[in-house]
Amino acid sequence: MKTLLELTQVGIEFKTERGAFRALENVNLKISQGEYVSLIGHSGCGKSTVLNIVAGLLQATEGGVVLDGKEVNEPGPERAVVFQNHSLLPWLTAYENVELAVKTVFNGKKSKAEMREWIEHNLALVHMTHALHKRPDEISGGMKQRVGIARALAMEPQVLLMDEPFGALDALTRAHLQDSLMEIQRALNNTVIMITHDVDEAVLLSDRIVMMTNGPAATIGEILKIDLPRPRDRLALADDPRYNHLRQEVLRFLYEKQRKPELVNG
Repeated sequence: MKTLLELTQVGIEFKTERGAFRALENVNLKISQGEYVSLIGHSGCGKSTVLNIVAGLLQATEGGVVLDGKEVNEPGPERAVVFQNHSLLPWLTAYENVELAVKTVFNGKKSKAEMREWIEHNLALVHMTHALHKRPDEISGGMKQRVGIARALAMEPQVLLMDEPFGALDALTRAHLQDSLMEIQRALNNTVIMITHDVDEAVLLSDRIVMMTNGPAATIGEILKIDLPRPRDRLALADDPRYNHLRQEVLRFLYEKQRKPELVNG
C-alpha cells in the first residue's frame, strides 16, 4: 500500500516559565492511503500535539511531516480536523455550516447546483438530511458532531484528523456515530487519524493502534495491528477471542508498561 503520510523523527519543545519542555521526541510513523489509525495513551502523552503537527497548527522543532510528497508547514484543506467540541458556528444552519467549508475549498470549481448537491450528499452520509435547516442550538450533541464530520468530509481531505470526536457523547450516541464512521470509511476509503482514550473504540475502528509513552519526551511505544476482518459488528466482536486479545494488549501497555505513578501509589 502507498504511504500517504509520513512523520520522521518529529520532536517538539515548548518554552515555559521553567524553561524548555520537550513534549515529543523521535516520533516516526508511516500511514497508508485508506488506513484508520488511532493514537492512544495517558493524558499528557502528546497525542494532541502529534495531531496538531499533522494538521499544521504546530510546527515541529525537529523532524517533519510529509503528506503525499509535500512537506506540511501550515493548515490546509487536504487535512480536515474534527474536534471533540463540534465548533459549529451557532448562527448558521447545519447546511450553512457545511456550505461555508465547501465554498472555501471549491469556490469557482463547482457550480451552485453542484455545491448544493455536494453539501446535501455529505449531510446524507452522516444521516442528517432531516435537519439541514436547523441551527446548532436546535439539535443534540450527537447531531452536532455529525454535522462537524459532514463539514470535514465535504472538504474532500486526503486525511481526516479526529481529536476525541465522540468523547463528550453518551454511550448510545457514541456507538451510533462509530457505526456511521465505519460505514463512511468503507464507502470512501479515506485515511483517518483519531485520538481516543477509549480502548474498545480504538480496537473496533482501527487498522492500527499507535500507543504513546508517557511524557515528557513522549514517543511511540508500540504499534498494534488490528487484523479483525471488516465490516465489523460490535455485538459479534464482544465474544470474539481475537478482539478480546487485542483489547488486552492495549490495556497491558497502558496499565502495566506505561503505568503512571499516581496509578501505582493510588
